[in-house]
Amino acid sequence: MTPCSSGDVLREARRRDSLDKRQRVRATIAAMLDAADPITFAAVARQAKVSTWLVYAEGVREHIEQAMKRQADAPLHEQRAGLTASPASLRTDLELARDQIKQLRAERDKLRGNLRLQLGQQLEEISSKGMAERIDELAIANQRLAMDNQQAADANEQLKGRIAELEEELAAARASLRRVLRETNRPSPIADRRSGSRPGEPAAG
Repeated sequence: MTPCSSGDVLREARRRDSLDKRQRVRATIAAMLDAADPITFAAVARQAKVSTWLVYAEGVREHIEQAMKRQADAPLHEQRAGLTASPASLRTDLELARDQIKQLRAERDKLRGNLRLQLGQQLEEISSKGMAERIDELAIANQRLAMDNQQAADANEQLKGRIAELEEELAAARASLRRVLRETNRPSPIADRRSGSRPGEPAAG
């Protein structure tokens, strides 16, 4: 099951709250009709304890208008005295509606401000997270380079040691070759006796 985000939870809560308020408005209209109370948008909003904006919203306004028409079409003897809304009452409703609109606009602006702050924080968190991941990647790459460098240094030391060994072997080989050459060029004692010369003297010609 996919976990719901905070935005989904908030939207679901608002949807349920809206449905509850709309049901409350319809129940208020029915009660006012039964009590023959004068129905106006402001009166319904006041008794249902909802905003004036809601009673003018689509899906709610139609119910109030139908109820008002129903009261207007009722016989005079079934209406109470003074049920018709006076101009002063309508002006009061208008002022209430204006005040409610101001409140709703202020609430809207506040919600927009909060939303901007939340989005800014989320973007900052995402940026920080990306930077942290990049730093981790660079740290791992640095460790790998350090290991490669150490391995290269070890291999270089081994090569230096091998070169020193080869140089020693080469020097020994040269010394051995010189010794062999000296022994090869040295006159043989037998040849000296045959020639009648002493060792170390030139042979007679």
